[in-house]
Amino acid sequence: MKYIADLHTHTIVSGHAYSTLMENINEAYKKGIKILGSTEHGPTMPGGPHLFHFGNLKVIPRKVNGVIVLRGCEANIIDYKGNLDIPDKIQKSLDLIVASLHDVCLKPGSIDENTEALLNVMENPYVDIIGHLGNPVFPIHKEKVIKKAKEKNIIIEINNSSFVGSREGSKENCSEIVRLCKKYGTYLTLNSDSHFATCIGDFKVAEEIINSVGISEDQIINTSEKKLINYLKEKGKAIDICIE
Repeated sequence: MKYIADLHTHTIVSGHAYSTLMENINEAYKKGIKILGSTEHGPTMPGGPHLFHFGNLKVIPRKVNGVIVLRGCEANIIDYKGNLDIPDKIQKSLDLIVASLHDVCLKPGSIDENTEALLNVMENPYVDIIGHLGNPVFPIHKEKVIKKAKEKNIIIEINNSSFVGSREGSKENCSEIVRLCKKYGTYLTLNSDSHFATCIGDFKVAEEIINSVGISEDQIINTSEKKLINYLKEKGKAIDICIE
């Protein structure tokens, strides 16, 4: 499959990433990535940016060096009620929100508590993607979460960085998650979660998992510019982006 977008990437602004936004954009262009989601960590993450960063993302041009830039955030789920660490006003202004569980922002709970956090965050109309769902540090009732994602039209991420140095033990969980997504018709996206520019667009291991399950291209949101932008527009986002 051909992937035209990487929807989960970080820059030096996140505090523990090592490339600039322009370096990420240039790498995306070089690799044929047409749409780049710039999704810095929310402010609860140690070293993360101030809320002003997200409030001022409007200064970034829509297209830079031929790459469409989506102004986003990887927001931290901060309690089992599914609250995020960025206020509604800022959530509403963004093109893209990846909602993720991180153990430095929320202590892992029981399987029921972790599942509750995800089910609740998917009630938030501004959330688009659930990040690195296969993390074994946060065990969940996978089928409940995937069914809810389908119901709420929320995308499940298969995060390539989980298999190449982060979140050890994610691969088996992600294989089961992909199978459930296939069963229920839930949208998927393959993302790099890049913390260094050369990782932009690298979905190698994630793609192996997708291929082993036999997911249709129609079910993967980042295989078509039109499919992705139409998805966002249906949610009232990215309305000024035109795809011919």
